Amino acid sequence: MAAIAKKITLSSSRDIPFNKLVLSQANVRRVKAGISVEELAEDVARRGLLQGLSVRPVKDEAGVETGMFEIPAGGRRYRALDLLVRQKRLSKTAPVPCIVREQGIAEEDSLAENVQRAPLHPLDQFRAFLALREKGQSEEDIAAAFFVSIGVVKQRLKLASVSPALLEIYAEDGLTLDQLMAFTVSGDHERQQQVFERLKPSDDKQPYAIRRMLTEGSVRASDKRVQFIGIDAYVEAGGIVMRDLFQGDDGGWLQDVVLVDRLVADELERRAEAVRAEGWKWIEIAPDFAYGHAFGLRQLRGEPSPLSAEEESTRKALQLEFDRLSEEYDSVEDLPDEIDQRLAELETGLQSFENRPLTFDPLEVARAGGFISIAPDGCLRVERGYVRPEDELPIETLPSEEGEEPLEASAVRDGGSVSADNEPLADPEEDDRISPISDRLMTELTAHRTLGLRQALGGNPDIAFLAALHAFTLKIFYQYGSDSCLELDLKSVSFGAQAPGLNDSTCAQAIRVRHDLWANALPKEAADLWDALRDWDRDRQAALFAHAVSMSVNAVHEAWNRRPRALAHADRLAHAIDLDMTAAGWRPSVDNFLGRVTKARILQALTEAKGQEAADRIAHLKKGDMASEAEKLIGSSGWLPEPLRTPGNGNTETNETGSPQTVVEATAGNDGELSVADTESFAENDDAANEPHTIAAG
Repeated sequence: MAAIAKKITLSSSRDIPFNKLVLSQANVRRVKAGISVEELAEDVARRGLLQGLSVRPVKDEAGVETGMFEIPAGGRRYRALDLLVRQKRLSKTAPVPCIVREQGIAEEDSLAENVQRAPLHPLDQFRAFLALREKGQSEEDIAAAFFVSIGVVKQRLKLASVSPALLEIYAEDGLTLDQLMAFTVSGDHERQQQVFERLKPSDDKQPYAIRRMLTEGSVRASDKRVQFIGIDAYVEAGGIVMRDLFQGDDGGWLQDVVLVDRLVADELERRAEAVRAEGWKWIEIAPDFAYGHAFGLRQLRGEPSPLSAEEESTRKALQLEFDRLSEEYDSVEDLPDEIDQRLAELETGLQSFENRPLTFDPLEVARAGGFISIAPDGCLRVERGYVRPEDELPIETLPSEEGEEPLEASAVRDGGSVSADNEPLADPEEDDRISPISDRLMTELTAHRTLGLRQALGGNPDIAFLAALHAFTLKIFYQYGSDSCLELDLKSVSFGAQAPGLNDSTCAQAIRVRHDLWANALPKEAADLWDALRDWDRDRQAALFAHAVSMSVNAVHEAWNRRPRALAHADRLAHAIDLDMTAAGWRPSVDNFLGRVTKARILQALTEAKGQEAADRIAHLKKGDMASEAEKLIGSSGWLPEPLRTPGNGNTETNETGSPQTVVEATAGNDGELSVADTESFAENDDAANEPHTIAAG
C-alpha cells in the first residue's frame, strides 16, 4: 500500500502591533535598491500594506518567547511603517499583517523572498499604465501613484502604443527594448510593420536605422520652413508630428510634407501682399533662392525713413543711458545680471533705430521688384529694390557744349559728330566759323591721349589703384559699368550648379552682409563715385578693392569647362590667404558629401578623421546607415574632403616617399583625379608666357 504524502502546513498569519516588531540582523538585503523608503511610505499611506512581513518570535536565553518579533524579510516595509509612525500618521500599536515563521533559518527566509520574486516584464508595466489611463487616470495621477516622472509615464504609454504585432515579438525576445523604443517614433502601425519586414532579413537592426527608415521623407521640426509656419499651425491643419521620447529629436518630424509645402506657400503669399502694396513691379516668392539669384540686377539705393521728433528723443535717451552704464561698469569684469540685461535691451532698442525701413523713389519702385523667401532662422527674408536689365531706362542724352545741339552719349564717347539721321558728317569745308572736329581726327587725337594716359598712369601706382577700384566698383554696384575708360572685365560670377543650402551657408550670409555694408557706404550716383573714393584713406580703399575682387573669384570645377590652370591658381590663392573651410562653416554631412560618395570613400574619410578602428566599427553597414553614422562621428572633427583642403595648411595626404601631396578630386564623370603636381605644371607654362595683356578678373 502506497505511503500517503504528508500534507504541507503553511505558516500562520496574524496581526501583530507595530511596537512589537524589530529588525533582524538576518536580513540579507544590505544594498539600497528600488524606490526609496519615503516613496514606499507614501504608497503604504495611499493604498495600505500590500504584502505582509515575514517574522520570527524573539526568544530569551532560555528559549522562552519574549512577545517581540524580529523581521528577517520585509525590512524596507518595516522602515516605511516606522516613518509613518514617526510622522504620527500611523499608531504605534497599529496591527501589522505578518507571517510567523518557526522552522528553518532566518537568512534563508530573507534570501528566498528576494531571489524567488519574479520581476515584472517591461511590457506588462507598459500595458498596466495603459490600462490605468483607459480607466480614467491622467498621466499626472499615474506618475504620482508610482513615484515616477510624467516623462517616464509618457514613455511607457508610448511603448504600449506600438503595433500589437511588434509588442508580441518583443515579448518573445524578438526585439530589444532599444529597438522597440525606436519604433515609437512613428505612430503608424502599418509603417512600423513595413520597416520591421524590411529589416527582418538583415542581421543589423540598429535603433538608429529603424528611426531613419521611419522618418525618411519627413521634415524635421528644426527645418526653417517649419520655423516659419510654426508647428501649431501645422497641427491645426491636421498634420501629424512624430516625436522621439527616448532621444533628442529637435522637436520631432513633420510627417505630411505636402501639407508643410502648402502652408509655407500660403504664408509666403500672404506676407507678400504687404510688400506688393508698396508698388513694386514684380515680386518673386520661394522658400529658397539659388545663390547669386540677384546677379545681373541693379539694386536701388534707398534712404532710411526719417525719425519723428518723438522717436529721435527716445533714441537719444537710450543712447545716453547706454553710454552712462557702459562708462560706469567699464572696469567691472562680471556685470550684474540686471545691468547685463539692461545693456542688452538698450542695444536692441538702438539697433531698431539703425535698421529702419528704407524709402525709395516711387518712379524707380514702379520698374523694380524684390525677392521674398525664408531666412535660415525661419524669419521672412525680403530683398527689395532690384531692377532687371529690360526694365532699365534708356541711357539719357548728354548735353553738348553751350550753344550747340545735344549729342548722343555714344557720339560723345566716340568723339564723332552726328547728323539728324545719326549718319557721320563729312569733313567740313573751310569757312569762317568753327566746325566740329571730324571723326578721323578725333580718333587720332584721342589715340595719342590714350598713350599719354597709359604712360602717366603706369608711373603713378596710387592713381592706378584708384582707377581700378573705381572701375570695379562701377561694375558691381552701379547700373553703368562702362562709365570708366579702363577696360577691366570683372565678372561677378553666378553658379550654374547649386550645392544644397549654398544660399544659406555661413559664407553666403557673410558676403551678403559685407556687400550691403559697402553699398550703403557708397554714393547714390555713379557720377559722384570717383570723388568719394579719392577722399577715402588707403585702408578703406583697399578693403573695398578686396571685396570687389573677391566677387570675381570662380574656382568651381565644371565637367564641361576644363580650367586646370585656373584651378591650380585657386590652390595658390587658398594657400596665400590660409583658407580654412572648417572655419568657413563647412561640415561633412549626408546631404553635402557622405551620402553622395561610395562606401569605400566614406570609410576612407572616417579613417582619416577618427582612425581605422572607427571605420571598422561601421564597415558592415549599408551605405545609407554608414553615411548617417559617419556624419555623427566626423561632423565636427574638422575633416575635409580633398577638393576643400588648402595645400600646405596640414590637410594633406602622405605619399609613399613621405612627402606631402594634396589631391584635387574630379567630381564629375569618369575623368579620374587631377593632382596638384599636374596643375602646377600647367601654371608654370602659363607664367612663362609673360606677355602684357588686359587684366580680366573671373
